[in-house]
Amino acid sequence: MISRLALGLVATGSLVAAGPCDIYSSGGTPCIAAHSTTRALYNSFSGSLYQVKRGSDGATANIAPLSAGGVANAAAQDSFCAGTTCLITIIYDQSGRGNHLTQAPPGGFKGPEPNGYDSLASATGAPVTLNGQKAYGVFISPGTGYRNNAPSGTAKGDAPQGIAIFDGTHYNSGCCFDYGNAETNSRDTGNGHMEALYFGDNTVWGSGAGSGPWIMADLENGLFSGRGSKNNAGDPTINNRFITAVLKGGPNQWSIRGGNAASGSLSTFYSGARPTASGYNPMSKEGAIILGIGGDNSVGAQGTFYEGVMTSGYPSDATENAVQADIVAAKYATTSLTSGPALTVGSSVSLRATTSGYDTRYLAHTGTTINTQVASSSNRQQASWTVRAGLGNSACYSFESKDTPGSYIRHYNFALQLAANDNSKQFKEDATFCAQAGLNGQGSSIRAWAYPTRFFRHYNNVAYIASNGGVNTFDSATSFSADVTWVVGASLA
Repeated sequence: MISRLALGLVATGSLVAAGPCDIYSSGGTPCIAAHSTTRALYNSFSGSLYQVKRGSDGATANIAPLSAGGVANAAAQDSFCAGTTCLITIIYDQSGRGNHLTQAPPGGFKGPEPNGYDSLASATGAPVTLNGQKAYGVFISPGTGYRNNAPSGTAKGDAPQGIAIFDGTHYNSGCCFDYGNAETNSRDTGNGHMEALYFGDNTVWGSGAGSGPWIMADLENGLFSGRGSKNNAGDPTINNRFITAVLKGGPNQWSIRGGNAASGSLSTFYSGARPTASGYNPMSKEGAIILGIGGDNSVGAQGTFYEGVMTSGYPSDATENAVQADIVAAKYATTSLTSGPALTVGSSVSLRATTSGYDTRYLAHTGTTINTQVASSSNRQQASWTVRAGLGNSACYSFESKDTPGSYIRHYNFALQLAANDNSKQFKEDATFCAQAGLNGQGSSIRAWAYPTRFFRHYNNVAYIASNGGVNTFDSATSFSADVTWVVGASLA
């Protein structure tokens, strides 16, 4: 039995003692894929964790640990991405097998990018700290996904495998926020052709106790929380900010385990025989690797990924318990989602454009349409906003109309609009925005919390959440940094 390991951090950022994949290897079930943008998963690993691409010139940079076995060098990313946007283009495999994750291609469902590819994640959407050192996770918005359809060494057919993922409480009911084994052609090829870890509150195929979200298994054409019935009361709703989630499976045997990644141990939510429906015993796993999407490239889900591994063989509970101890000792914690000039909750503000030729215009509304207007005696109320704690995430902000109390700026189909708060989870998330230092060196740029690649932008005097060089006309890279930068001033009314 592998003992639980204590883990420390030295000033250089090196993690002392074994990493998760060292522990799996010692347990006889080595990692055949190891992905993380936050830290090395082997004590000796010093190679690249991930690659970022910046919007200003298309240049790329690889981000490595501060030292072997350590936390990612977030400062290197921050320096490279300063004054522009950055996307995560590659999540490197640390196992040595080359099982890297890149932009997912179209499959049964198409992504939103050219030729049906999925979107890439913002490099700055999920900041965290590990033992006090800053790093960035992978914030998956609907439409975002990564994949490798030709990996080496992954389980196929009914062969055993183990999967562990470290996940936050960012979720929805869309299909499907997955990490794990999937079809090699990006299409639904039948029951039992997947074995991926799922996190969310989708209830179409299965559910656990309470209202969710839950850790479940996506085995294709079904999200399973147990063996037979649709509901497994032993699979609890997850409320922790950081969670450790584990799925492992072999011949007519599988298990779901989970726990608080910040403290404590793992619990077993299901362990037993395969589901009774046709096609799941024996399994027909194909061996591709997915992140943030379903096996057929279903792209409706959201979630946040920090680290995950796939193993060869069926890991023991003792091995997984030791990995959990390692994760807890890494001390994942939240950090600020905002930067630049501070906004004061409860204050009334105006937002002035900074683009040359448009810098006399303010963010305002005409009815439900959010646009920019030159200030006059007749529109000062419409161009004034009360800053509130973010409805969907209190670490960011929401903007309540000064002249229409109870109505907020929200995004809908990427256009900004004024709408009354209906208290739904969707509205609250759509009305939550995070401020950062202005991309053109002035004021603030304001990004959508749920779509951190997208910022408040004026385009032909209408307001959108826009990405830097995306597929829509309002995503044009021309004048992007200026168009998404606003001077936050005193309320006009």
